[in-house]
Amino acid sequence: MKAIKISLLAMTLGLMSFSVVPSHKTPTEKVMPPSAIVWKAEAIEVGQIPQGTPKNIEFEFKNTSDKSVIITNVKPACGCTTSDYTKEPIAPGKSGFVKATYNASALGSFNKTVTVTTNLDDTPKVLTFKGTVVAKS
Repeated sequence: MKAIKISLLAMTLGLMSFSVVPSHKTPTEKVMPPSAIVWKAEAIEVGQIPQGTPKNIEFEFKNTSDKSVIITNVKPACGCTTSDYTKEPIAPGKSGFVKATYNASALGSFNKTVTVTTNLDDTPKVLTFKGTVVAKS
């Protein structure tokens, strides 16, 4: 009985095809569209700032799309930072800015962010700046 089971198993395995057939399908990859804007820098090191002296940090960008870019929202991460930005539509090939002004009141190192939303990018861009506030000499 055992011999019959082994023979049937061997015959079943012999009839099965174990060859690997190459697939002509290419894997499906999600291709992200290029960003509508290219930043000159997404992170800026500002170095040392004297305490009590506001620091302006400017992030520049270029519109690389074929449509006008409109900045729809700029949100600093904390109340110690204010922002300004290009208000008018930025035509294809033209440049714009996002400016953060950091109130350097607290001594020590800092790492701050500003989140920028536009009409053409689904994902907001997070810009960062960091440095150290030092006592005035």
